[in-house]
Amino acid sequence: MAVYSGRINFGTKGNADIINITALIEKKVKDSSITNGLLNVFVPGATGALTTIEYEPGLVADLKSFLNQILPEKGMYNHNLTHPDSNGHSHIRASLIGPSITVPIVESKMKLGVWQQIIFIDCDNIPRERELVVQVVGE
Repeated sequence: MAVYSGRINFGTKGNADIINITALIEKKVKDSSITNGLLNVFVPGATGALTTIEYEPGLVADLKSFLNQILPEKGMYNHNLTHPDSNGHSHIRASLIGPSITVPIVESKMKLGVWQQIIFIDCDNIPRERELVVQVVGE
């Protein structure tokens, strides 16, 4: 069994910036030379998240709106009482969505649905430089 490890770096705007990272990950899968196996992508950090969506403007706007409704930036968060960064909402958003995603690799391609794209959500309230850890395990 082979293991490939790689990294992806990019900048974000913060405030629920949603970035389609599917093409970046596809390149890492190709670089891995693994035909069949599992892909895992992980966000080191407590305010970034990964999930999938049909990446089209309406759904991207809906997701941002939903995050703002359920966890508004100006809400009352105990984290903000003990930390000057005022990003309690960011940590909770990232915790609910999750820091990683796993996708099967079949015949050297990610087994995603027709419209399914992998997205990174910057849950923090400021722009950041982000890093993703990509691992592909298989044969």
